[in-house]
Order: sequence, then structure tokens, then C-alpha cells
Amino acid sequence: MGLFDKLTGTEHPPAGLAPLPAEEVRAALLGLNQPDVPYVIRYGAAEQADLVAELRIAEPAWRNFFVQSQLTHAVRIRLRLNRKDHEVRVLEEQREVTRVGNPPSLRIASSYSRGPDRTVTRRWTVGRGDDGRLGATETFRFSASDLRTPLKDTVLNSGWTWRSVIFGKL
Repeated sequence: MGLFDKLTGTEHPPAGLAPLPAEEVRAALLGLNQPDVPYVIRYGAAEQADLVAELRIAEPAWRNFFVQSQLTHAVRIRLRLNRKDHEVRVLEEQREVTRVGNPPSLRIASSYSRGPDRTVTRRWTVGRGDDGRLGATETFRFSASDLRTPLKDTVLNSGWTWRSVIFGKL
């Protein structure tokens, strides 16, 4: 792995692992969709991508969860499968999220950034533990890596390269 690969987050599959066909990689990525995870993976032709993975902020079943979590950034990952080179080109985008109205709802703000996100949103509750001592307990934690890691692991285990894009087109 070169220095630029390390800086961008590009990773290569284990040596000797034969790459799967593109259709199987796409099916494996779509197979990560589960009703109990806070993200969805969908077809992304409208966003100039093969697939898009994003948080379920707009879905009514998840809206209350994200409002209460005090999430500060919405993450969207666009993926393009490069069949010739057996690599998935990845563009990670973040937008700031604000709470508006009463009852509060989430609104995507105009702040935008791209590239691997390192932001972690946490929520703590202060209270007394079983031993009677005052302490803080983490009640919520979300990091962009919670979305990125299952995608990257699926791509690498399929024998494909995970190539992050920071500059240029997907």
C-alpha cells in the first residue's frame, strides 16, 4: 500500500483471492440491507453511481431515532464498480444536519465535505451506577465507519479493491 492509498483510505484485497463477478459483488453489497440497521443501500443511477449507501434519516421509522441521537452529520457513500480493474471506486460525502421545528425534525444544511469522514456522534447519560457512584454511560454512538466498514469488508472479501476518491469524478 502506497502513501497516497493510505491517505485516501484505499485498500486492496488479500493476495491470492480471486475477484468475484461484478453482479455478485453488487448482490453482496445490496445484501447488507437489513431492517434493523440505520442505513440503506440502493441503486444510484440518479446520483451517477452504481450504488448509494446512506443513513435512513428521511424514513419515518428511523426519523425519531436520528432526532434523539443528536446526530450532527449525514453520511452518503456513492459506489461505482469498475469491472475492468476489479475495484469499487468510492466517494464519501457528508452534510451537516440541523434540528428544526417542534417537534424537531432533521434538515440537511448547506455544509458539504467529501472524503473519508472521521466524525463520531456520541450521546451520554449521567447517573448513579450500581455501586452508587456518579458516572457517565454512553447511550448512543455513531461513526461513519459504522456505514463504511461493512461495505469495505464486503468489497475486499469479494476480491475487489476499495478505492477512495477524494479529487475528481467517481
